[in-house]
Amino acid sequence: MSFIDDDRPQKKVAHEIGADLSTLSVDELRARVALLKAEIVRIEAEAASKTSTRSAAESLFRS
Repeated sequence: MSFIDDDRPQKKVAHEIGADLSTLSVDELRARVALLKAEIVRIEAEAASKTSTRSAAESLFRS
């Protein structure tokens, strides 16, 4: 049995809005920024998809 923490799967990083950032290293802060930027892109894509779906539905019912 290994007691080295590196053998364990790493916990998925989650960010809580308003969380204390003072305990994080520079690398951890940069990782959070990258994570949040990727999440913004994902959210914007979903919003765009829903907007186009809604527009298509509205035009169908106007016809």
